Amino acid sequence: MMTKKIESGPFCTDQTRELMIYGREDCHLCQDMILALQNLQQQLSFDFKVIDIDSDPDLVARYGEKIPVLISSLTNQEICHYFLDLAALDDYLGRFR
Repeated sequence: MMTKKIESGPFCTDQTRELMIYGREDCHLCQDMILALQNLQQQLSFDFKVIDIDSDPDLVARYGEKIPVLISSLTNQEICHYFLDLAALDDYLGRFR
């Protein structure tokens, strides 16, 4: 299973900065988004969890081929999908600065 939590460090405990990526294990776009988010964590201070949609039939039905999807853990708001949208992520995180 591909579910894992990737934390930015001890300074990020605010739930508003927790994100989820819905994806699949062998998805190159998912891996690209995960790597891009890991590279941004020091600058923007957030945590994220990766969830394999194939582990849940409801998630497969909901997202299908529309992966990866970056979601707010707090509001379930979609921030972006397929590719990391830096402006959308910054807009979302900017609400809590």
